[in-house]
Amino acid sequence: MEWAALIAWIATAGGGFVMLAIWLSRGGMQQGDRPGSRIRPPLILSHFLLAATGLVIWIVYVATDSDALAWVAFVLLAIVAALGFTMFAIWYQRRQRGPAAATGVTGNPGSSETPPEQHFPVPIVGLHGLLAVVTVVLVFLTAVGVGD
Repeated sequence: MEWAALIAWIATAGGGFVMLAIWLSRGGMQQGDRPGSRIRPPLILSHFLLAATGLVIWIVYVATDSDALAWVAFVLLAIVAALGFTMFAIWYQRRQRGPAAATGVTGNPGSSETPPEQHFPVPIVGLHGLLAVVTVVLVFLTAVGVGD
């Protein structure tokens, strides 16, 4: 099961890299001081760094079979999941409000800039979220000893 979790985690990271690249290429780092509901740099970078750290710890766990490392990876993954759900909520709420909200016109009539996260392809967001849930479940099941 630890190998399935590793594969799921790597696949999840692939979708995350795609979205991070889109966010960065669309000016995500410059939106920290802009008004409105947006995914801010500290949130997305914390999500990325904690997920990457957890993945490295999981790889070490797979190599060493240390139960403590499995639990550390799971705790990090739980934090990553909470941050990810927060970003999803921001993305989804803004998307549901329609094109005017996505462009920022509602809060600031002079701004027609679409927040970087509104350029995320919906299938990538969905697949990333689905794989994330699978990863959390597999890591938890492995940590509690299912499949040993």
